[in-house]
Amino acid sequence: MAAAGSSPSIVEYFGGEDGYRCGYCKNESGNLSHGMWAHSMTVQDYQDLIDRGWRRSGKYVYKPIMNQTCCPQYTIRCQALHFQTSKSHKKVLKKMLKFISKGDVSKVASEEEPMDSHIEDVVTCDFAYKSESHVSQSELTPLSVDHTERVENEDKGTGETKEEVSEQKVESGSPQISADKDTPAPGEPSHSAKTVHAPPKPGKGADLSKPPCRKAKDIRKERKLQKLLQNQMCTLEGSQLQAGDQVLLLQNSKSKTNQPKTIEDFVFVSLPDDARHKLEVRLVPVSFEDPQFKSSFNQSATLFSKYQMAIHKDTPSDCGENEFTRFLCDSPLEAENAPNGPECGYGSFHQQYWLDGKIIAVGVIDILPYCVSSVYLYYDPDYSFLSLGVYSALREIAFTRQLHEKAPDLCFYYMGFYIHSCPKMRYKGQYRPSDLLCPETYAWTPIEQCLPLLEHSKYCRLNQDVKAVDEGCVKELGRVRVLHKRTVMPYSVYKKRRKGPSDEASVQQYASLVGQTCSERMLLFRS
Repeated sequence: MAAAGSSPSIVEYFGGEDGYRCGYCKNESGNLSHGMWAHSMTVQDYQDLIDRGWRRSGKYVYKPIMNQTCCPQYTIRCQALHFQTSKSHKKVLKKMLKFISKGDVSKVASEEEPMDSHIEDVVTCDFAYKSESHVSQSELTPLSVDHTERVENEDKGTGETKEEVSEQKVESGSPQISADKDTPAPGEPSHSAKTVHAPPKPGKGADLSKPPCRKAKDIRKERKLQKLLQNQMCTLEGSQLQAGDQVLLLQNSKSKTNQPKTIEDFVFVSLPDDARHKLEVRLVPVSFEDPQFKSSFNQSATLFSKYQMAIHKDTPSDCGENEFTRFLCDSPLEAENAPNGPECGYGSFHQQYWLDGKIIAVGVIDILPYCVSSVYLYYDPDYSFLSLGVYSALREIAFTRQLHEKAPDLCFYYMGFYIHSCPKMRYKGQYRPSDLLCPETYAWTPIEQCLPLLEHSKYCRLNQDVKAVDEGCVKELGRVRVLHKRTVMPYSVYKKRRKGPSDEASVQQYASLVGQTCSERMLLFRS
């Protein structure tokens, strides 16, 4: 997946942090997580990490300690290609259309989900500052590859496998994902993608493996139309209508018979010439070298500050330009372009919503090999009546579907964390169909099957297959890659060279949390 010549991810692991204040239940020290500082990270590594329950806040990457934290946070993804708009979603989309075309401001009491799509990260940005790395850039620059290879080979005589050496040679050329049985193939974000839908048990919700139910009236209408068309065909026999055209005509008629409207029908609708407003959505790479990002930076930072103070009651010093940069502009992700990837490439982006020439909302997103991952949203509180939290999430789902056309592997929309124990955060489960990540086996489970379990206990293993295990667990600690004194080496070599007390317990914990694949690809910085 990584582009030829792209540098490996470099991380500094901080271990299990002390408890922080929880933004959901307000417990002063109940929010527990593991964390690491990502100096740089490839999009494939980050994709694999979020498929193991990690998430980023700026350059700080954290993973809740699910069985200990006060409010367990389950990674949630929506199956964008099969997304079904609910009634309340359609209301929001229609409200925006009315506003743009006619200037209608229907300030109806909002019955939808909370406006802010991603409350949790406001809390997590606190610990990003506390745990910041103080390692100099020179220490993080590995020496030439030849030197690295010599160190890797140093361990040959001690029973290390030959694969270790051959793996290095691949990396010095163009890094590839090893076709190891534990590594998911492209388009298979994790082994769990193979989950077969079992027929639903009573009370478990719809069977997602079957097409949605249709009204008998609609089916009758469709049959009648087909009959009518077939009769027309017979009378047209003498004309030039070819068989192929007939099929096409039939297909077109089918598609128009009362099909449920898709998001695209609402979002990409042509507006009247005399529309009162103009809404433009711009995708801007998060980079101070990008002219669009640079020219809109001040306006964007001011909007962030206005939003944080009005919605989250921050003080001006909590949401200044520095905080904005560290939290929403500093990203460890290395921008990458792949032949079968989206035209905009992979990496971190700001999706700016420009209304009549000014920014009214910004969705911060990461575009990864298998998904669009939503990081944060901030908007102008003066436009709260447009339900921008919901509207932007729907636009991001539509955007994911759009990217899928060019990048077939990219088909999911990750919404961050689902927190069942906090009723305010349950709205994410309304974007259907969606799955939650099992905290023990890292298999995806349809949310309908998870809800009865979560009603019973706030922490639970979601995968009901008792034999299932974490397929990506660490099997060989010696193969974990380490960056020590600017030299890349396997942990087995570093362990012999290390002076002072053993750090094996910390490395073991890190490797078990990131998984074997990432632990062999990423570089774990050791001073």
